[in-house]
Amino acid sequence: MTRTVAQVIVDGLADLGVGHVFGVVGDALNPVTDAIRTTEGIDWTGFRHEEAAAFAAGARAQLSGELAVCMGTVGPGSVHLLNGLYDAAKSGAPVLAICGQVPLSELGGDYFQEVDNDLLFRDVAVYRATVTSPAQMPRLLESAVRAAVTRRGVAVLTVPGDIGDQQVDEDRPVRFALPRPAVTRPDDPALAEAAEAIAAGSRVTLLVGRGAQAARAEVLRTAELLAAPMVLTLKGKEGFEEDNPYEVGQTGLIGNPGASHAMDSCDTLIMLGTDFPYRDWYPKDCRVVQVDVREEHLGRRVPVDVGLTGDVAATLRALLPLLTPVSSREHLDEARERYARWEEGQANLADPAHDTRLLGRVRAMFDNREEQIRPEALAASVDRHAAHDAIFTSDTGMATVWLSRFVRMRGTRRLIGSYNLGSMANAMPQAIGAQLWAPDRQVVAFCGDGGLGMLLGDLMTIRSEQLPVKLVVFDNRRLGMVKLEQEQAGLPEFGTTLDNPDFAAVAEALGLTGIRVTDPGELDEAVRRALALPGPVLLDVLTNPEEVAVPGKPTVSQGWGFAIAKIKENLP
Repeated sequence: MTRTVAQVIVDGLADLGVGHVFGVVGDALNPVTDAIRTTEGIDWTGFRHEEAAAFAAGARAQLSGELAVCMGTVGPGSVHLLNGLYDAAKSGAPVLAICGQVPLSELGGDYFQEVDNDLLFRDVAVYRATVTSPAQMPRLLESAVRAAVTRRGVAVLTVPGDIGDQQVDEDRPVRFALPRPAVTRPDDPALAEAAEAIAAGSRVTLLVGRGAQAARAEVLRTAELLAAPMVLTLKGKEGFEEDNPYEVGQTGLIGNPGASHAMDSCDTLIMLGTDFPYRDWYPKDCRVVQVDVREEHLGRRVPVDVGLTGDVAATLRALLPLLTPVSSREHLDEARERYARWEEGQANLADPAHDTRLLGRVRAMFDNREEQIRPEALAASVDRHAAHDAIFTSDTGMATVWLSRFVRMRGTRRLIGSYNLGSMANAMPQAIGAQLWAPDRQVVAFCGDGGLGMLLGDLMTIRSEQLPVKLVVFDNRRLGMVKLEQEQAGLPEFGTTLDNPDFAAVAEALGLTGIRVTDPGELDEAVRRALALPGPVLLDVLTNPEEVAVPGKPTVSQGWGFAIAKIKENLP
């Protein structure tokens, strides 16, 4: 029995275990979506915007570690996928994008909606191919999937409008032949060189990223042996925050004084499974040992003395017997003490009574000032009430700052965001992908008001799929991170003000439960209720737009710039 090109594609993906395909239906891809309609084990999830579909696919791939699939039809449909696919590519997520194309007979003639997909996706995709004959199937599908999975990136398979319903003469099952991941470690001379470099110092700091997640026991043993404070990247929070006596939080703009001290005062830095990109936050004049499974990551952020290519767990298991224990805990204790003091201050900021006490002292001067909800209090409340196996997503900007500082990745919590591409509007569509991957787990999206507004239409996807996603909106009526960037540079705030609707009322109009909070005294109960309610909920919290996130190591120029900006903003 012969099958069509479209049916070969869908059967192959269903056999691989791809449970959902995300996208927008249309023209060239109608044969593919019709094959999905009639095939058991694979479902179609229709989105309102292809960008949201690509973000959802990338989220599913990041969480599962397995292939996820999205689709965009001819021309603009495929173009709309691009931003979400870039996020998947920069996150190392295996995603297959199936894209429509004009009929083969019209290709190259500037036909209606014609776009050169090979050129369009050249920078983002590890594999690109156009099906020009049924005889190429299922070989091209196998090659696309194999490239996406083995190279941890985006593969694009283009299907012209007159190809999808053509018959494939060769009736054979799809054979993806996906290899099992190899576990590698450096050779013994390289390990000995690393051990010698580490032994030359007495103040060792670990910088730990997501690439070390499977090596928790080995990383903790290394920190214990070397009395080393452990600085976590944002993506390294997952798996290393709970029951970790060496952790000192994050570095960079979302960091704290403890992590800054651990980085600045070390004489040896060991980087484990991280490609932390911000050069200004690396220590100067210290030895660096880096372990990463991807050889091209070694030394590209900071010069390294010893670069070790290999799986972090396997490498540390081989390295640990060669390490000389560090007897003094002074370096670790100092970093931990600074971190503890900072955490105490952050807890004070998140205390609902904080502004009440402050306002009591200045009310005589500002009689008409209303209490405003602190974003720290909102994030801390979500942390208290969210499930221990919740999956969190966060929009780029201040929503990520508050999550990084107040939400602990305890239990089996998971965390994803646009942490490499840094796109706006990712949290809500990533939450859709996460919820479809884990329908029985709580999914909480930390949404900025600017990000939510950008892809607002896919609230309707949440409604139509009846996904119990919880959307927490930090509604400060601002592009908050841009505002902070402007003011730190001495520029008055400009162009960042948002004329927002009542997002809770919008959610209600679209069939979601909407809760709006304007009173600090009602915040905690509103968060508890929003997270406990069944079905999709949007919690719209009006937060203070003037709240500033102070970096772990503020500079004089930042402070001076902020002061100048405030003066300019208040001049007539």
